[in-house]
Amino acid sequence: MVIRCVVLLLLAPLALRAQDVIGIPVGQTPPAITVENLNGDTVSLARWVGKKPVIVEFWATWCPICEALLPRMEAAQKKYGDKAEFVVVAVAVNQSKNSVRRHLEKHPMPFTFLWDGNGAAVRAFQAPSTSYIAVMDAKGTVVYTGVGEDQDIEAPIQKALAASSSTRSR
Repeated sequence: MVIRCVVLLLLAPLALRAQDVIGIPVGQTPPAITVENLNGDTVSLARWVGKKPVIVEFWATWCPICEALLPRMEAAQKKYGDKAEFVVVAVAVNQSKNSVRRHLEKHPMPFTFLWDGNGAAVRAFQAPSTSYIAVMDAKGTVVYTGVGEDQDIEAPIQKALAASSSTRSR
């Protein structure tokens, strides 16, 4: 089972383009989930929903596509970090919470990191692989999903921000 998951996680980004992504459909709201932070504390993803847009990336220390996507994620976070929340969900495939912590000590990243030890976030977002991104507006509605290193992250963030500001102006 683990080998099949790893193969899917490794090959899916190669076979899919962002607009062809399987996963939670655009327009839906993911179910409420709880995961852990890297200290082991329970965290609800709803903590950020309803305040501002949320960008969620499914990630692993061993994922070369995630590493290639990192400059785009960091640039988006630098540009929109005051208007949107960037959450990285570390999947529990071929890595442990401790290995994620060690990786981040050596390679710090400016995101909120969460640990999906039981796969609740993967199931809720129907994440097909690592490097899968879901962008939600401030109401928690998915406005974009994509996979791979060549994703245009900025356009869906702008869409989420526009949806959020139009909701506030009503």
